[in-house]
Amino acid sequence: MPTNTRILLAARPNGRPKPTDFRMETVDASAPAEGEVLLKTLFLSLDPYMRGRMNDAKSYAKPVELGAVMEGGTVSEVSDSRNPNFSKGDIVLSHSGWQSYAVSDGAGLRKLDPAAAPVSTALGVLGMPGFTAYSGLLTIGKPMPGETVVVAAASGAVGSAVGQIAKIKGARAVGIAGGPEKCAFVRDELGFDAVVDHRSPDFAAQLITACPDGIDVYFENVGGHVWDAVFPLLNEFARVPVCGLIAQYNSTSHAGADRLPVLMREVLSRSLNIRGFIQREFVDQRRDFYREMAGWIADGSVRYREDIVDGIENAPEAFMGLLDGKNFGKLVVRVAS
Repeated sequence: MPTNTRILLAARPNGRPKPTDFRMETVDASAPAEGEVLLKTLFLSLDPYMRGRMNDAKSYAKPVELGAVMEGGTVSEVSDSRNPNFSKGDIVLSHSGWQSYAVSDGAGLRKLDPAAAPVSTALGVLGMPGFTAYSGLLTIGKPMPGETVVVAAASGAVGSAVGQIAKIKGARAVGIAGGPEKCAFVRDELGFDAVVDHRSPDFAAQLITACPDGIDVYFENVGGHVWDAVFPLLNEFARVPVCGLIAQYNSTSHAGADRLPVLMREVLSRSLNIRGFIQREFVDQRRDFYREMAGWIADGSVRYREDIVDGIENAPEAFMGLLDGKNFGKLVVRVAS
């Protein structure tokens, strides 16, 4: 059997993850039993939600156990099959985690067509991040023509899709990104109407200028000081799909003034709709998503960027960089050719 390199959760982080929170080991890959397939990982997706799975805390999903393989979405090749539904050489979307080989009984695998699109996009614009943008924006945000839609982390996998879908629906898209290079990409390559650098000392003032008519939809990916700048600009009846809070994932305390009374007063007085969501709530929309997103990519309405890191051994460092905003586009680890 081939050798399986895998990354395990060695310790639960206290704040920002450290290299010692991960452990790499090499073992023999398992042979598939009757009804199973052996999957060779080609691409591994790295996503912010994985930070929450490293904590032993109540959440919408079970945490990764200490000593277990870090979880994550993957694109894999069927290396060996004893399942009649899959043949050797099939390319599938799977959830094999941070390892180079995995055994599956076939449940949850989705065959991919390499001729239709680069298979890595099944982890990004044509996968969970793209569907998160699609379902959250259209179901909760409900952008209308002429409205202003603001999205944080606008150069990332989710944020870039949010702004472009907003444009397709006739809304005005304003992106928030970190640094001149990312801001230029959002404006010049993705076609947002405006973009603001959240690292600028006058960020809040720039956001006011970029949103002269206020904000009708704010797609929340970040939290922190970005939310502080956005909140006063929310119009009456504004909608806020809450997808992520990456600025707070490594926080170890929430000391400070209690701002909840102010928030609740404004939710009431401005009739705000703030709703958290997990994309799996909208599974019935996936067929429409695959069809529409594929069409938008084909006609150039939606563009995407991938940040590809080579080698499973580099996954921990790349993931830690993701939490610091060092990635540029959808972060993917290329595990094998």
